[in-house]
Amino acid sequence: MTHVVTDACVLCKYTDCVDVCPVDCFHEGPNTLVINPNECIDCAVCVPECPSEAIFAEEDVPADQQEYIALNAELSRKWPTITRSKDPLPDADKWKDVKNKIIHLIK
Repeated sequence: MTHVVTDACVLCKYTDCVDVCPVDCFHEGPNTLVINPNECIDCAVCVPECPSEAIFAEEDVPADQQEYIALNAELSRKWPTITRSKDPLPDADKWKDVKNKIIHLIK
């Protein structure tokens, strides 16, 4: 099993989760993060660290966000690993609670 970064991360990209990950399974894109399902050890330490509550266990991903399971797998193969936290995107607080941000996802 793995964890999945979902819609709430898009346009925010808080990286609090990166610092606690023991296996460096996060990958950074232009405006979101994803988790490599082959590297994630399902420890769940990242879940409470996410200010936007964007990380779910795969079996708990909301029905309307199931496409993020495949997106995490696909994009983690393309994007570089991120191993240290950095500042969120400039408008992160503005976008934090906005829903259906997939249209803004930059691949």
